[in-house]
Amino acid sequence: MHNMKLSAPAIIAKKGVEKITMLTAYDASFARLLESAQVDMLLVGDSLGMVVLGYDSTVPVTMDEMIHHAKAVRRGAPATMLVGDMPFLSYQVSKQAAIANAGRFFKEAGCDAVKLEGGREVCEAVRAIVDAGMPVMGHIGLTPQTAGKLGGFKVQGKDVQSARRLLKEARALEEAGVFSLVLECIPVGLAKLISEELGIPTIGIGAGICCDGQVLVTHDLLGLFEKFVPSFVKNYINLAPEIKKAVSSFVTEVKDETFPDEQHSFPLQIDPADIIS
Repeated sequence: MHNMKLSAPAIIAKKGVEKITMLTAYDASFARLLESAQVDMLLVGDSLGMVVLGYDSTVPVTMDEMIHHAKAVRRGAPATMLVGDMPFLSYQVSKQAAIANAGRFFKEAGCDAVKLEGGREVCEAVRAIVDAGMPVMGHIGLTPQTAGKLGGFKVQGKDVQSARRLLKEARALEEAGVFSLVLECIPVGLAKLISEELGIPTIGIGAGICCDGQVLVTHDLLGLFEKFVPSFVKNYINLAPEIKKAVSSFVTEVKDETFPDEQHSFPLQIDPADIIS
C-alpha cells in the first residue's frame, strides 16, 4: 500500500519524474485489489453505466449512482487518491449545480478530486469548483458523454483544425485550474505536443506513450467486458472465458450431485434420533 495518499499537488509533481497510473474501480473488492497493487489514482468512472449497470452509454448515469459506487470504492481503498467522474448534466446546467454536485463526491463519498469532460465550454464550471476548494481533473479528445456530437467513438484531432482546437482547450483548462488532463483517443504526436505544452500531467487513454500517465477501464484490462473492446486496450489477462468455465463447472456439478461433496460439508456429530425425539 501507499505510505501516504497522493494529493493533487503530488500528482503534478510527478510530471517529468515518474509515470502516473490510474484505473477505474466501482466496488470495494476491486478497489482493495487495486490499492494493494499501488495504483496511483482510482477513478470511479461513469463507465460504470456500461460496465456495471448495463446501460448502452454513460449518459443515463445519475449522481446518486455515482455516489453509491464511489462510497464503496472509498471503503475498499482508503489510502489511494480517489477521483469521482461527474456524470452527464451534473455540471453543465449552472456553476452552482456544478459546485453542489462536485461537493457531494467530497462530502458523501470521500473523494479527493472530480473529473469533468469537455473543453472551453466547461472552464467556468472548472473554475467554480476549484475556487470552492475542490481539485478538478479535465478530460478532452473523445468525450463519451458527448460522443454523438463528435461523430461517434472516433479518434479526435486528426486534422489541423481539430488538433489546434484540442491544444487550445488543453491550455484553457490548465488556466481554469485543472491539476491533470485526460487525453482520450487522439494521435500520439498530438498528445506529445499537448503534454510538452502543459505544466500539468496528461493522462492518456488511447493517446500513446508520450503522456505523463495512463488510465484504463479495469474490466477492459482484465478481459471482463466482452460487449466491445477498444483497439487501444491491452488485455493483460482474459478472465471472462475462465469465469464462464468455472460457473459452467459449478452448474454441472450441482446438477450431477457431485457438489457439495464431503470435503465441502459439515458432518452431524449428534444422533439424528435425538433431534427427532
